[in-house]
Amino acid sequence: MEQRQFVSDKRYLQRLISEGEHQQQDFKYKVQDAAKLAKSVSAFANTDGGRLLIGVRDDGHMSGVRSEEEIYMMHQAAYRYCQPAASIKFDTYMVEGRTIVVATVPPSDKRPIMALSDDGKRRAYIRIADENIVASPVHLTIWREAQKAEGSMMTYTDSVKKLIATIQDNRLSLNQLVRRSSLPRHKVITILAQLIRFNVAQWEYANQQFRFCLLNPD
Repeated sequence: MEQRQFVSDKRYLQRLISEGEHQQQDFKYKVQDAAKLAKSVSAFANTDGGRLLIGVRDDGHMSGVRSEEEIYMMHQAAYRYCQPAASIKFDTYMVEGRTIVVATVPPSDKRPIMALSDDGKRRAYIRIADENIVASPVHLTIWREAQKAEGSMMTYTDSVKKLIATIQDNRLSLNQLVRRSSLPRHKVITILAQLIRFNVAQWEYANQQFRFCLLNPD
């Protein structure tokens, strides 16, 4: 019975590994820094959720988790280095004498989940393809706006109309929108967040930069 369980665990992990790293999966060879691991936890929690395969190299080789200290740091990443604390579930598998940990992070309803770095700075991350990217000020505002009453409505003020006219069918960065609209930066961020919340605009990420455009420019 125990041998069958080991075979089952191995097949399950091999199936996950065959998917490679993607929007909802990341490999971690070893855990040496809880603060660094918190970035992945933050990114999954702020996006669509996901899982960390810990003890798995980038090439998919199962090297295993080698110490109790690594398991301790996994817990630290979720409960001490994430604010508010992220929800996370740990499942341990044994494959050929090696311990593999699958840490599953569901999407959070308390976004933004901030990752605390060793220098004391707090940053929120989002998961894009197989990367953890620092969330933009617009994302932070979207999440905070989402905490407000669902019945809130958008008012098309002159500033909102001006920003929409500035975007038109272009894909512009936040700095470009601030310059071209001549609106205060904080106001541009607030309006962009509202436009995205109400499906008027959308964000894209390309060439290591967030850009914004109207959802239906026509």
